[in-house]
Amino acid sequence: MPRPQPVVLRKNLARSIRQGHPWIYRDALTGGEELPDGALVEVRTRDRRPLARGFWDAGSPIAVRVLESGGPGHRFTETESLMDERLRSALERRLGRLDPATTNAFRWVHGEGDLLPGLHVDLYADVAVVRFDGEGARAFYSPIEESLRAAAGSRLALRAVLNRDSRQGGSVSEVEVLECELRFVVDLARGQKGGLFLDQRENRQRVADVAAGKSVLNLFGYTGGFAVYTASAGASRTDTVDIAAPAIEAARRNFKINGLAVSEHGFYAADAFDFLAEAAERGELWDIVVSDPPSFAPRKDAVPAALQAYRRLHKLAAAVTAPGGLLCAASCSSQVSRDEFLATVVEGVRQAGRKWELEGVYGAGFDHPVLAAFPEGNYLKFAMGEVR
Repeated sequence: MPRPQPVVLRKNLARSIRQGHPWIYRDALTGGEELPDGALVEVRTRDRRPLARGFWDAGSPIAVRVLESGGPGHRFTETESLMDERLRSALERRLGRLDPATTNAFRWVHGEGDLLPGLHVDLYADVAVVRFDGEGARAFYSPIEESLRAAAGSRLALRAVLNRDSRQGGSVSEVEVLECELRFVVDLARGQKGGLFLDQRENRQRVADVAAGKSVLNLFGYTGGFAVYTASAGASRTDTVDIAAPAIEAARRNFKINGLAVSEHGFYAADAFDFLAEAAERGELWDIVVSDPPSFAPRKDAVPAALQAYRRLHKLAAAVTAPGGLLCAASCSSQVSRDEFLATVVEGVRQAGRKWELEGVYGAGFDHPVLAAFPEGNYLKFAMGEVR
């Protein structure tokens, strides 16, 4: 590993970095202009004292993703050893809490939360799917397959390692996995997040725990995760809505492989907003409504429009929730704060002439850890509450 190249803080961020914040923006630094993506850098204070090590991203506003920080006299770990140890530790934490006989799909590496910034690794049975945040991460961590196989050791027999962005890693495109003893077919090559949103695992179970005998509407249902969980838990009927027809076909398939009667449940390839408006006109009601849309605010400047869309969505969703029913509203937009999001639920329900009593707000599963010093990583909000 080459010697790290020095870059110097022009802003007083030493305390934040020592506390564990993993990002340093370009406008906070001097130097590094000619460094290539993935170059190892040593971040120094304005008086030239070593503060942190990380890697360079030449094209991103986040110029350095920090791997390790320390005060005066700190001895930095050799980078390859650091990465290998963190890959092993991340896997051990997951396997210490999950039984592969019942759940063999989970996030192995959650970037900054596992102290491997810019790197995400999802495990689907015996296939690891890798995604990099930016060209700096891609250059720094690549090639990653050998490191993953070494970290897996005898605990996991990896059949393939697939690069999510380039689709490299062999001919594996589809695999069947287990999640809480339920079976799902995931499309590794084309599906969003591999065809199964792993971060919602615990929230799917929360809804399933109260679904027996209830009717369930699964909006933006994708391949039917919430519907499969609730139908398996004894829901009287589920209706899955997603604008993508292939996703709806995959949802039907997931019902079939779990022995669930497809004919007793509804599947609709439709725009969720249109579906809700038409259902409200007909006076249809569901006991549980789950709304899990894609990110409405991929950038900060999209937040005002996102908040408006959330309010409209929650107004429509409340209108089809039975009195005393449960409205479960989700947001995966990291740019939208928890309080901003909850306000859209309250206001949307109010516009529908109803009231909403919050029961709880939950985040992503334990395999998507969030650093205390990095609240930006706490992106998922899943709010459950009663509509009156």
